[in-house]
Amino acid sequence: MAWNEPGGNQNGKDPWGNNNRGNQGPPDLDEALKQLINKLNGLFGSGSGGGNSGGNSGQGFGGIFGILALLLVVFLAFKSFYTIDEQERGVVLQLGKYNRTLEPGLRFVIPLVEKVIPVNTTNVRNAELKQEMLTQDENVVEVELNVQYTVTDPVSFALRIEDPERTLRHAAESALRHEVGSTDLNPIMTDGRPILANDVRTRLQDYMNSYRTGINVSIVNVKEARAPAAVQAAFDDVQKANLDKERFVNEAEAYANTVVPEARGRAQRMLEEANAYKEQVIARAQGEADRFKKLLVEYEKAPEVTRERLYIDAISSVYGNSSKVLVDVEGGNNMMYLPLDQLTKRRPAAETGMTGSHDVSDIADQVIEELRSRNNTRSSRESR
Repeated sequence: MAWNEPGGNQNGKDPWGNNNRGNQGPPDLDEALKQLINKLNGLFGSGSGGGNSGGNSGQGFGGIFGILALLLVVFLAFKSFYTIDEQERGVVLQLGKYNRTLEPGLRFVIPLVEKVIPVNTTNVRNAELKQEMLTQDENVVEVELNVQYTVTDPVSFALRIEDPERTLRHAAESALRHEVGSTDLNPIMTDGRPILANDVRTRLQDYMNSYRTGINVSIVNVKEARAPAAVQAAFDDVQKANLDKERFVNEAEAYANTVVPEARGRAQRMLEEANAYKEQVIARAQGEADRFKKLLVEYEKAPEVTRERLYIDAISSVYGNSSKVLVDVEGGNNMMYLPLDQLTKRRPAAETGMTGSHDVSDIADQVIEELRSRNNTRSSRESR
């Protein structure tokens, strides 16, 4: 039952301490605030008895001051302890000047005098960069770069540079422009990206060290390197031509690797054959010279016999290489044909193993007999 309903409050008083004598309106807020101040004054040792209005006002201000003092003490106690995360380091500024660095854990600081700037030193941070740049061979290329870095010196990172991350992006752009400007387009677009990324990382780290930013650049990745959209079609044609060029070069090298060894082998074989022919000719010439010297000795001893022997050997060599002989008969108009191949066939089988000189002698005898028979036949005809 509500206190302001009939019979709800038997004492006839409302919760605010006012007599319920026919007054059913809202409680007096000023009176309620006054009662609260009196209670707080009692807690802090101020009297709550009657007095003039000036005394009551002084006691009210004293209570408010006490409340404020209590709140201030609680606030300072709350601000005196600072928790540093395991991944962070706390840079403490005392009256705006660097004082110390806090390690992870619950740490004490002086409120309103010291300020803590937490810096994450283990998290790997990323910076993205995308720029159009001019290469050494005066081509435009669009490069997309990713930089991964960590903070190694929290004091330098927090205090020496106003905006370290923006400084890193500007320094990365400068390093990338320097490296791209000293490199041709083809390596950047093909297999030269790792080299470009490593050179950019080295130069960027030098910048960070010279600026004393406390940043360690761990990895630099060239994510994309392509021609601008306005010249993409022409660039694709150039890339296709380069690929065709590489394919033709590879095919030519493969053909050369096949043909050159064969040609070298043939050349070596020809050299060996030439050397062998040379040795053969030299040996034959030396043998002919030795034979001639020995023949000269025999010729000097018996010129007639040696001359006839040489003639027979020459005739044997000529007849041995020919199967037909034409003989011009002296004093006649007819040319005699001697089929030597047929004459040799008519010889007995036992005589076929004779030497060349004997073959020639037999053939000569047969030729003489054939000539005599023909002469006799012609003479008989003339006598008739």
